[in-house]
Amino acid sequence: MQPEPGSRVGDSGGEVAERVRQVIGSAGVSQREFARRIVMDPSKLSRSLSGVRRFTVAELARIADTAEVDAGWLLGSRTEASVKPSAVRRDRPATAAAPEGGRPLQIVRETVRLIAERGFHAVRVADIAEACATSTAAIHYHFPGRDDLLEAAVRWCMDEDTARRAARIAEAGDTGDAADELRQLIELQTPYTEQQRWQWSVWLDLWAEAARSTAVGRLHVAYYGQWRATVADVLRRGVDQGVFRPDTDPDAAALRLTALIDGLATQVLAAAPVTRPGTGTSPDDMRAALLAYVDATLSVPPPAKT
Repeated sequence: MQPEPGSRVGDSGGEVAERVRQVIGSAGVSQREFARRIVMDPSKLSRSLSGVRRFTVAELARIADTAEVDAGWLLGSRTEASVKPSAVRRDRPATAAAPEGGRPLQIVRETVRLIAERGFHAVRVADIAEACATSTAAIHYHFPGRDDLLEAAVRWCMDEDTARRAARIAEAGDTGDAADELRQLIELQTPYTEQQRWQWSVWLDLWAEAARSTAVGRLHVAYYGQWRATVADVLRRGVDQGVFRPDTDPDAAALRLTALIDGLATQVLAAAPVTRPGTGTSPDDMRAALLAYVDATLSVPPPAKT
């Protein structure tokens, strides 16, 4: 009897986990990057590899599909010596060739786009399949249920947001200047690009989900807490460096600043496309307002001219 699509896979002695470790090693990427490629929460991957939790069949299917290894070998149902981690899968569904990055990542990206355009509750699996030029069966092969797919889309947005912040700070150089880091964070939160607009549209939908206490909404609440803590940490370091006012309460200031970012971003999305100049909030307006707020309420004033 075959396991149900979302069921857990037994692995005597951690054999499945060991095979997945071999696959990650063959891919030549970090564990976090591999988790991103298979659209899996990095902490879940880590727990599965350490034996704290077991991989689901769906997760192993995504690993096999993305890494192009034999799913039967991963599951332990094929033990022939000829089946190796580098073996190309022979049980891939009959669909169009997977795009760059793998089919699971394409599915998630299209899901994010559709959520941004239509909202969570208006996106059907059939719509996602059509956008990916594949079948609903292929979608369910990677993500057994619609909720699994929506959660993966939300996690992908969160991971992309975190990765962009890390990359931007790295590009700015290791100056340790908290004021510059805060400006970088503001720049990243300003929806200039199409992808940023998609993600902000998803965030706005997530607030409604959070208000309804859904599982996806609770995920957003947890992530938002991390985002606010990041801002508070930058402000705290800025106070220590003397670039932000010594009487600044980092947690309270982070609450006000993130709320201002949310409100202005909502105005930017609501105003787009602006049909008449001066009738809506533009990304440049948002950025300028945020920097002015930081200068007026947080930054240490420059020395008075004598």
